[in-house]
Amino acid sequence: MQGRGREVILGVGGGIAAYKSCDLLRRLLDLGFAVTVVPTPSSLNFVGKATWEALSGREVTADVFESVHEVRHVSLAKKADFILIAPATADLIARMAQGRADDLLTNVLLAADVPVLVVPAMHPQMWSDPATQTNVETLRTRGFVVMEPAVGALTSGDVGQGRFPDTTMILSEFSQVTEKVMDLLGKKVLITAGGTREAIDPVRFIGNHSSGKQGYAIARDAVARGAEVTVIAANVQLPNISGAQTIAVESAAQMLEELKKLFPSTDILAMAAAVADARPLQVAESKIKKSEYSSIELAQNPDLLAEISTLKTDQVVIAFAAETSHDGGQAEKKMSSKRADILYLNDVSAGDIFNSETTFGEIFIASGSRIKVAKTTKDTLAHQLLDQALLQLG
Repeated sequence: MQGRGREVILGVGGGIAAYKSCDLLRRLLDLGFAVTVVPTPSSLNFVGKATWEALSGREVTADVFESVHEVRHVSLAKKADFILIAPATADLIARMAQGRADDLLTNVLLAADVPVLVVPAMHPQMWSDPATQTNVETLRTRGFVVMEPAVGALTSGDVGQGRFPDTTMILSEFSQVTEKVMDLLGKKVLITAGGTREAIDPVRFIGNHSSGKQGYAIARDAVARGAEVTVIAANVQLPNISGAQTIAVESAAQMLEELKKLFPSTDILAMAAAVADARPLQVAESKIKKSEYSSIELAQNPDLLAEISTLKTDQVVIAFAAETSHDGGQAEKKMSSKRADILYLNDVSAGDIFNSETTFGEIFIASGSRIKVAKTTKDTLAHQLLDQALLQLG
């Protein structure tokens, strides 16, 4: 693991294990990371600012109202590439789960949008308490990586799970966090998101319920992992992803035009958009009166994935199939006929996929393997799909 000068915030909670983070800090520096220590006020009862400043070579503050002119919680958050919190006490975990911002560290956490590794350390009964376990699960669903505490003797004389893990174990886990972020460095990822609209007249259209959330989740993860990301967004009402280029389109024809321009230089294509299968044969120039409606003659839209597959060389293509039944055989046929390498099949019959924060279904791989996806967040699915795409890239 090489740090390459990347910036790390080392958050230190108020537990006796705080002294062990001194060794962790030195090891991070040895690996080439630039580390700023942000202790909680209570942790200074165990290790003082002078120690942290001497070891890190940087100013250390614990309160929002120190060095106010720097707006320190914002400046630190902008500069950070990773946040490592070790040790994390039961109280600190609870405050993080609640979104509290009552010291500098919790303010930085809310202001930052970077990978976070949490290293809990506390008495075994506190760790196993339902409140703590619920808070840990909350953090994990938000994308935080939370280590399991080690089992061993504690300062209380008790033995159980709650001990601060060895430095080597923490660094091993942190290595996975940092390496995952950069594993798409130098790769170009192209993503379609949202739902196309086919105009009937100036005020009406044929469309669907797609929100673009799954495509945007893939874009966020790809950006975080170092990729050059472009999103072709069809009628998406979400903020643009920082670090990604967004191209807004309306119809299937417009989306196909952009795909043809960008696909040849792409490494990974994720076709997460819901594309209308048909469009009105003629579009009225003015609003059609209600009394004039009798029928709409339709023409079939081009199959975007099939069209793009004719241009495929060594790109990895991720396809999506939203069906009202779980037909694995049909999914495999679609994947084969359209030269997709990965296909995610989800059942939308219950109506809880479109515009939802969660998803469930099955990932199909061209090699013939399948991966069941239990109900999870769209961010988590994005991680899984890009992991599979990386395996295909070799």
